[in-house]
Amino acid sequence: MTRPPSPSLLADLAALLGPKGFMTDPEVLAPWLTDWRGKYHGAAAAMLSPATTEEVAAAVRLCGEAGAAIVPQGGNSGMVGGATPDATGTQLLLSTRRLDRIRAIDAAARLAVVEAGVVLENFHNAVLAHGLRFPLTLGGKGSATIGGLVSTNAGGTQVLRHGTMRALVAGIEAVLPDGSIFDGLAPLKKDNRGYDLRHLLCGAEGTLGIVTAACLRLVPVAAARATAWIGLESPDQALVLLRRLDAALGDALEGFEIVPHTCLDAVLRHIPQTRAPLAAPCPWYALIELAGDDAEALDAALLAELAPALDEGLVRDVAIAKNERESEDFWRLRDSISEAERAEGPALQHDISVPVDLMPTFIADNPARLSAAFPGARALSFGHLGDGNVHHHVQPPAGCDGRAWIAEHGEAASRLVYRHVVELGGSISAEHGIGQAKRAILAELDSPARLAALRGVKAGLDPLAILNPGKLV
Repeated sequence: MTRPPSPSLLADLAALLGPKGFMTDPEVLAPWLTDWRGKYHGAAAAMLSPATTEEVAAAVRLCGEAGAAIVPQGGNSGMVGGATPDATGTQLLLSTRRLDRIRAIDAAARLAVVEAGVVLENFHNAVLAHGLRFPLTLGGKGSATIGGLVSTNAGGTQVLRHGTMRALVAGIEAVLPDGSIFDGLAPLKKDNRGYDLRHLLCGAEGTLGIVTAACLRLVPVAAARATAWIGLESPDQALVLLRRLDAALGDALEGFEIVPHTCLDAVLRHIPQTRAPLAAPCPWYALIELAGDDAEALDAALLAELAPALDEGLVRDVAIAKNERESEDFWRLRDSISEAERAEGPALQHDISVPVDLMPTFIADNPARLSAAFPGARALSFGHLGDGNVHHHVQPPAGCDGRAWIAEHGEAASRLVYRHVVELGGSISAEHGIGQAKRAILAELDSPARLAALRGVKAGLDPLAILNPGKLV
């Protein structure tokens, strides 16, 4: 059990970190005590903002000796309350935002060493100046930080080709719960010294250590891209198209998203300056993107695959972006879905994955299961078909008090969704993590062997449970 921070501990932390690194002013702390969705609200005895890895280590050492709990936080843009302290006011918030240096960019090796507080969009711009790119992007790139992305093993729209954050991390530096510094930044391709601490820390949500820097893999800037918005009859057709394009185009295929017409319709109604890419509506759409060096070759390859698909009736209609602006317009439609859905009213949001070949089955069957158990409930799925991850939103019956319905039925409806996912061999969290939002359902539905292993790792590395208690396990 952790203990509330004593006045002497707070005085020691204030002396260690100085006025820029130690704050107790309620107005300063307030924005960081609520999660991005506004669902979780907490309190903190103080906010620590170390400026160096050594300061993080010294602060963690002091807290460990005193048994005080620490909640690490990056950009505070997480979706599951993983960076929000509890309501007791006895935990210490540790912000990594002052760790904001890009220590090195090695263009020849296509590697960069980046501190935890660097904002993703700023990192994108920095490597672009070297003719490179970091191939992970998401809607919150203007606030999400590298440390948070590592700690949650973030995904995004380019996982199909480049993998999740774990695949892009070549090395990690972190402060462990005893205050020691793990220096695993060396980008070793071969290292058989037992358990891979880098992989343990990536996706651990700050429960095993505080990531202070990462060595990240870069790729060359794509000189060209080809983007298409495709009308389809069903997710089954989308899967057939995905397999066909993947076989024909290989690594050129960088993104494959699916969108139901209900989502597009919400975007067109709520998001200004948006328009439908196709002349007539279709039940489903696929947004695909190819990346490479030769624009003409990409366009030719795309047309070579889509023309016969149109002739065969596999797809109903196609719009290919004629320029960069149209490509951005297509992606804006996809990226605006969450905003438009919020404008539609409250909904239960599920970030899930199942094997790619089973995704059409889940999308078709789950709404029927929901409506049978909860008459009038509606469900829609959109997102990354290419990597088996969709965002599955459950909407209350039309005309009812949505918040009241969610309060009464939300937990049971989510359990139904997650049980279906587990039946299909999937995961209840594809890219957002567990945090505090999914901790109980993870304990209920995950396998006993896996849960025991997770708890064993946590107990072994953090026996006092001072790092992010109440999250993940």
